[in-house]
Amino acid sequence: MPSPFPGMNPYLELPALWHEFHNRLIVAISDALTPYLQPKYYVAVETRTYLDDDNPELLVGIPDAIVLTASPTLVAQPTTTATQTRPKQIQLPLPIEVKERYLEVREVGTHQVITVIEVLSPKNKRKGEGRSAYEKKRQRVLGSSSHLVEIDLLRENPPMPMIGVEDTGDYRIVVSRASHRPMADLYEFQMREPIPSFLLPLKPDDPELIVDLQTILLGVYDRGSYDFRINYHQPVPPPKSEVDQQWVDELLAPI
Repeated sequence: MPSPFPGMNPYLELPALWHEFHNRLIVAISDALTPYLQPKYYVAVETRTYLDDDNPELLVGIPDAIVLTASPTLVAQPTTTATQTRPKQIQLPLPIEVKERYLEVREVGTHQVITVIEVLSPKNKRKGEGRSAYEKKRQRVLGSSSHLVEIDLLRENPPMPMIGVEDTGDYRIVVSRASHRPMADLYEFQMREPIPSFLLPLKPDDPELIVDLQTILLGVYDRGSYDFRINYHQPVPPPKSEVDQQWVDELLAPI
């Protein structure tokens, strides 16, 4: 069964599926672009690594005290009692090493980074080390001669900083051309809409490439067997409105 949603499938946003889907989508975008970029360009799959310590804090309680009768051989007064704590097994929040993949379109021969392609993850958007690390990387790219394509297929948490834009979409794609900064193209779309195709900027003398992200995503959905793995009877990650929830319920009613 193909994905029942016309665009982004919100069930793919579930934590149990997102990490694998993200990795598959990154590789699928690379595979889709490569035949049209050769022989002048190639697509490198890069990895960003950081420590994530934004897990909820664990409250460690005071261990229960027990009263022991003091041994006469160990204390001066046999009637004296002492308290001793009994240790509990607890779990402490530890930083977790997180690896995220992204793409770089590079020029053959010089290996110059022409365009950076990012597919945002929850940790990029959620407040904490992941978002801080990504925002620093984002600023470096925006201050360079490389173009940036930023794909946000997650509805939760605030979008990346944009000036003078009211956030009205569920999802967004930003295309920032180095020669046009600080202006950029914003493709904003809803859960009810197909994912729009966007233009991939390259070197000035080369025409921009049309990227059909919707077709790429549907291919990932099919190859990942998500039609068999997703239980469409479980609640979808919450839509923004009751109207959207009603639309989801009607869409999935026949399944």
